[in-house]
Amino acid sequence: MAEPTVRDEPDHDCVLCPPLRFRVNGMAGLPGESGVIAGDRDFFLIPDVAPLAEGHLLLVTREHHQCAGDFPGPMWERAMRWRDRVARLYREAYGLGGLLLFEHGPASPQGGGACVDHAHWHFLPGTAGVRTVVEREGRPGVPADHATLQARYRAGRSYLLIEEDGAATVHPGDGVRSQFLRWAVAAGGAGPAWRWQETFGLPASRGRFLRTLRAMRAAADALPGAVQPPDSHQ
Repeated sequence: MAEPTVRDEPDHDCVLCPPLRFRVNGMAGLPGESGVIAGDRDFFLIPDVAPLAEGHLLLVTREHHQCAGDFPGPMWERAMRWRDRVARLYREAYGLGGLLLFEHGPASPQGGGACVDHAHWHFLPGTAGVRTVVEREGRPGVPADHATLQARYRAGRSYLLIEEDGAATVHPGDGVRSQFLRWAVAAGGAGPAWRWQETFGLPASRGRFLRTLRAMRAAADALPGAVQPPDSHQ
């Protein structure tokens, strides 16, 4: 008999897996399942429960994966197509073609600054300067691709993934503070509040979530096919 995966263990309590998925949304009085913008068999796209800025989205895996370094090749390719679709939505909604992608990549529990050991990518429209903040903290980056992330994950090394200005880099993630990249975004100019636990459910945070949801849905309506599952035309 095959060994059970973490999602099958009786004590598995991941807040991004059923049955706890969307519990935090409910605590904040925000849409959960009904707030999903789009999805396919591997991923779903939803506003971050405590957005750092309007347009802050999460691409979350439906099944339990530790991080993107744990993705098989086809799943990585599908994730990158979702990234392209988010860029199209941002261009339509905000007139910005660029985006920031970041991930806390845990190779061990809560490694890489992750608070939830379940693969999810953060997206923000047009935000830059995060890589500079991270490198000033003594975390130099190298060009990132799937093979690089896989190698780090399989070696038990947590990582920080950053894409901005069209270039993706991976940085050492072992030993960083919790929510390190959220802090780096705030340090780069997004604002002083960055710990999601301190802001979710507050009026300003709820307002950003709801404005993001409205803007993304309007953009999707204006771009037929923009958020259809990436394999729908293959």
